[in-house]
Amino acid sequence: MTKVPARTEPPLDCPLCPRLHDFIAGWREREPQWFNAPVPTFLPPGGDDDVRLLIVGLAPGLRGANRTGRPFTGDYAGDLLYDTLRRFGFAHGTYEARPDDGLQLVGSAIVNAVRCVPPENKPVGAEITTCRKHFFAPTLKRFPNLMAVVTLGLIAHQSTVRALGGRVAAHPFRHGGRQELAGLSIFSSYHCSRYNTNTGRLTEEMFVDVFASVRDFLAKDADGASAQSTDR
Repeated sequence: MTKVPARTEPPLDCPLCPRLHDFIAGWREREPQWFNAPVPTFLPPGGDDDVRLLIVGLAPGLRGANRTGRPFTGDYAGDLLYDTLRRFGFAHGTYEARPDDGLQLVGSAIVNAVRCVPPENKPVGAEITTCRKHFFAPTLKRFPNLMAVVTLGLIAHQSTVRALGGRVAAHPFRHGGRQELAGLSIFSSYHCSRYNTNTGRLTEEMFVDVFASVRDFLAKDADGASAQSTDR
């Protein structure tokens, strides 16, 4: 009997969180040309099998991903994130803050812990839990070659830990941290929001250092796998 894979992408009119559903419905009336729906995972051209790194954000920005339909696209956070991904070879092409700019991910994928835009960029606990149970936890299981996860901010980090079956108290968030859980290396960073960079909580150098560590980790893992293959 063939096992049917769990749904990892919510339907465009997902009703599971009434507050978020109604908020998006209101924006569909105000801005009918916007995406205004749960934002899907951004994948590399090769699909799930090519993903070794998953970047986890909090939720779509109102005039960013909620408008464009692609994570971190259309607001300041995307400028810093995609510049950094291109710098370390996790993306290539030109980022022009629109989903048809031709930018492609390389060995990486991007998803939000909460797929729908929340009012004031603040999802409540029940919404985080619902999205984790129905979509985020299954997403973490869909990539057979996943090795590393970068969590952007406290909520994304805690939701990742819980989705992987860990205890938040045993895996606390800290910028620049690295922890092992469920066979994955979890790298944590402050969110690359304009607020965090304007206040100095996160500098570009601090953000770049996180992805430099990820690059080095994945390169070392690839070298180890290559050596084992040669030994055989």
